[in-house]
Amino acid sequence: MSIVHVKINGIPVEVAEGTSVLNAAKAAGVRIPTLCYHEDLKPFGSCGLCIVKQEGNAKILRACASPVNEGLSVITNDPELFSVRKTILELMLSTHPSSCLTCIRNGECELQDLAAEFGIREQPFEVRLNEKPIDKSTASIVLDPVKCIKCGRCVQVCQDLQGVFALEFIGRGDGTCMAPAAMLSLDDSPCVKCGQCAAHCPVGAIYERDETDIFRSAVADPEKKVVVQIAPSIRVGLSESFGLPSGTVTTKKIYTALRKIGADVIHDTNFSADLTIMEEGSELVNRLTTGGVLPQLTSCCPAWIDYVEKYYPDLLDNVSSAKSPMMMQGAITKTYYAQKAGIDPAKIFSVAIMPCTAKKYEIIRDDNMQASGYPDVDLVLTTRELARLIKSSGMDFLKLEEEEADSPIGEYSGAGTIFGATGGVMEAAVRTAYHLVTKKEMEKVEVEAVRGLDNIKKGTVDFDGTPVRVAVVHGLSNVKVLMDEIRAAKAEGRTAPYEFIEIMACRGGCIAGGGQPYGADDELRKERSEGLYQDDKDSKVRCSHQNPSILKIYEDFLTEPMSHEAHHLLHTKYHEIPVYKA
Repeated sequence: MSIVHVKINGIPVEVAEGTSVLNAAKAAGVRIPTLCYHEDLKPFGSCGLCIVKQEGNAKILRACASPVNEGLSVITNDPELFSVRKTILELMLSTHPSSCLTCIRNGECELQDLAAEFGIREQPFEVRLNEKPIDKSTASIVLDPVKCIKCGRCVQVCQDLQGVFALEFIGRGDGTCMAPAAMLSLDDSPCVKCGQCAAHCPVGAIYERDETDIFRSAVADPEKKVVVQIAPSIRVGLSESFGLPSGTVTTKKIYTALRKIGADVIHDTNFSADLTIMEEGSELVNRLTTGGVLPQLTSCCPAWIDYVEKYYPDLLDNVSSAKSPMMMQGAITKTYYAQKAGIDPAKIFSVAIMPCTAKKYEIIRDDNMQASGYPDVDLVLTTRELARLIKSSGMDFLKLEEEEADSPIGEYSGAGTIFGATGGVMEAAVRTAYHLVTKKEMEKVEVEAVRGLDNIKKGTVDFDGTPVRVAVVHGLSNVKVLMDEIRAAKAEGRTAPYEFIEIMACRGGCIAGGGQPYGADDELRKERSEGLYQDDKDSKVRCSHQNPSILKIYEDFLTEPMSHEAHHLLHTKYHEIPVYKA
């Protein structure tokens, strides 16, 4: 790779040929303002805030989309550039409501931050709002067109990063908005509720459905026993909302905080991640030994399940019947836990803290989500909603003492922890499947081949002489590559060259889910993942089948993996969903 020499505001810097002016400026320690740009996306150049001047050339460059060349010298800031950028912001604000105090993004809005940074105190242009109705048709995310600044990030995310095509540019000029084709509602569109549009939107035009008031009402009701579970990635996601470094594990402070805001019982979804491995791993072994449909595809991610039901219904037999850890935990809470605690399950209000907006939809997706005879999970809150609950309670999260989760379904292994990172489900499954096949323990439980942020990771795991070919994929646009490969193999009467595939809808897995703190990029994804891997490394028990509480629940209640009771509570069925409902 060639190195070129450029100057940013007179500062010499060496960067790789093809580097954008924006990233060259970062290398020189210079920040250029942006709104439409995001590291996950191909530079779009729509907002115009990143314009820079070339020395000796009248041409103006958009820094995000312009590559450097040898000898390039640019000016990133002068009175004229400041004035142009301020005018761009003022024009944006003329088509954006000034309801910041009641906006869900208040204090976390990129437009708000830039308006403050550029000292905008007046509105010199006529206000022209794009008055279109708010779309609240899904249980997961809300689309508010009036707040849209037409940056195009959500469209790029939905089409390029996720390959779903639920959103597109509709209309022209001031009337342009981001919406499903033919202005359908989100619920009638191909939307899989992953929330990546909301995670990448710089303002409050798309956001998670806020249900914190439902939680407050539940904890205030003396007739309800509020039982809360937290997902693996919450322990490294929430920390950023309180100023801690990315990847900081705050598990036991979260337990304490939940009790202080009114939860009666604290469980950990890591327990049911271990349970998932027992069921999903046993299912894989059964398929391998009885000539079942292969490859087996994981089923933890509800956005991925929504996607496969819409786009690949002919491959639903490949998907594991195991429910997600969240839904397993809900079913166990209102059966096994209720029996042991002597609580009427009708009085249990089951809450899940999740990194994912699609989880809000999952709890109502079909009748299988009521395996206990009641809604197995009554409410899902995202990491961002939990942060708001804690902050509004008045407690100082950083000064909280550390507490433990409640037994018997709070104990978990390191394998359960790494579920939150791409490759983590595969690694956890391999640790236990190896034992189920060989009756031995792996000498080295870390499976490095499935770690990292490569779009598709492939490898072969040696089960004591039996090779098992695996793949890990994250980001739905990458999923399409493998699914098309499996479909083609099936059409040709052959088996795709894999036995087991882990699939996650969001890049990086749950650590960068649609409900996690804003600002995820690959560096932050790595830091969050490293936090989970360290938590696993520090665990006394690192394999799901070694978790004493897992062994106990099978002994006392479920009998064995894939038993009749386990199948009733912990497994589900899938069905084709039309891509467009209308």
